[in-house]
Amino acid sequence: MTKTAHSLKKKLTTVLKLVLTGLALFLVFQKIDTDQLWQITRTIHWLWLIPAILTFVLSKLFTAFRLNLYFKNINLEISEKLNIKLYLIGMFYNLFLPGGIGGDGYKVYLLNKHYQIPVKSLVQTSLLDRLGGLVAIVSLLLVLMLSVDLNLPFAPLISWELLVGIAILLVFPAFWFMQKLMFKAFLPSFWKANGWSMVGQVAQLICAWFILKSLGVTENFLAYQLVFLLSSIVAVLPLTIGGVGARELVFVYAHTYAGIDEASAVAFSLIFFLITAMVSLMGSMISINFDEK
Repeated sequence: MTKTAHSLKKKLTTVLKLVLTGLALFLVFQKIDTDQLWQITRTIHWLWLIPAILTFVLSKLFTAFRLNLYFKNINLEISEKLNIKLYLIGMFYNLFLPGGIGGDGYKVYLLNKHYQIPVKSLVQTSLLDRLGGLVAIVSLLLVLMLSVDLNLPFAPLISWELLVGIAILLVFPAFWFMQKLMFKAFLPSFWKANGWSMVGQVAQLICAWFILKSLGVTENFLAYQLVFLLSSIVAVLPLTIGGVGARELVFVYAHTYAGIDEASAVAFSLIFFLITAMVSLMGSMISINFDEK
């Protein structure tokens, strides 16, 4: 692919994501009571957002620790300080430069350039890091499905609770088997890395709880958190800018089954995105010194 064609592809990707983001938000605001949403935003308890931001930052620190474990598996030894800086830069690239190389790609480029680590190993590290986060989300989502009173249309037809219970037991063994087949070099850190994944995702659930408190939500916390986890899975798909619109659509369409308020759920999702954006912006102000320890 020529440089011009590659540049055109990036621009088209960005435009497509912008269009899909706009379309998703249009559908969301067509389906919710905007007056109610405005009223909710006017009565936000701002102090609750301080611990929400702090726990979100903690969640990112924990997942950065997971990534550094994977780096050690490919004989890449960098300090946690440098690792966290790279992680924040990656967050910035992923959110604010969606049509470009992306945060993971930029980190691969930098680490390959300065440490001569093979690109294949670095790409595997980035992919496994994403998968580790996804596995933690799925496992917690399955646990919450057994804890929330869901109004599922197919519930009378099958014993879905039994299926969910079996899935909970199989998530990590299946991930271990897949890692043994495809990412064998990273197996020594399997349990510790997944421990950081779980702690990081629990921190995000606590962050979600603080955001809900700021919105005056007083019940069905687990239901909101369940849909939040589901929306996190959808937001991973590279369809919209930073998952905006996609997350909100999940909340809008899930409210019937989970018993949550649409307007509160959309307000929650937008606040979570703003916190993500604020923390990600820190990555634009970071300078990298590969000689620092």
